[in-house]
Amino acid sequence: MKIRHPLVLKVVGFVAACLTRLWIGLVRVRYRPIGPCLIPHYRGFLGGRFLYAFWHENLLVNAGSYGRSDVHVLVSKHADGELISQACRWLGFSLVRGSSTRDYVEAVRSMMRLARTQHLVVTPDGPRGPRRCVQPGLVYLASRTGLPIVPVSVAYRRAWRTPTWDRFAMPFPWSDVVVVTTAPIHVPPDARKEQLELHRQRVEEAMRQADEAAERMLGRCGSPKKTAAARRAA
Repeated sequence: MKIRHPLVLKVVGFVAACLTRLWIGLVRVRYRPIGPCLIPHYRGFLGGRFLYAFWHENLLVNAGSYGRSDVHVLVSKHADGELISQACRWLGFSLVRGSSTRDYVEAVRSMMRLARTQHLVVTPDGPRGPRRCVQPGLVYLASRTGLPIVPVSVAYRRAWRTPTWDRFAMPFPWSDVVVVTTAPIHVPPDARKEQLELHRQRVEEAMRQADEAAERMLGRCGSPKKTAAARRAA
């Protein structure tokens, strides 16, 4: 049954935000940048504005670890997106509503305006998947806004996985979590379709490399010959 009443959504969103803060407070989160430190809530941040990208399954850790009004998160207008948006507001984020399937043009225009002064956050495989596949909208947005893309990866020592398309991750209390960022990726302004596809592949590969780096830091990465299909199933 979908929750649709605005007041109920606000209350449930508040409870979800509180539980997220409590849950993440019980987890040992370590930040390990590959290259410059680029996450705004960690010391050593270099400044500037960025377009952060992390897989939909890692929403809990990234949302619970920090919330800033100058970080705008793209949230779907699907029914489940409304609950996520309420929780994100209580966590301190600002929002842009839209997705690749609903109100996409309006969302892109809003994010292009915000990019002049704000950070942007996108889950490039959301809201419906396929899992761990970068959708074209991310690189299009980077090209039109001029913001460099910073891949963000998360690895878990122990975590529950939901049976949903993204295998949403909920780390066990008191377990180790590693957050990895890589060097920013620049997409040329006004890139054409062929260029956008090349950079989409480049970003997807960078995110998978960040996934492997995060797993190595937990001592769980397998053979370097691990196939892309195996990585997506992990």
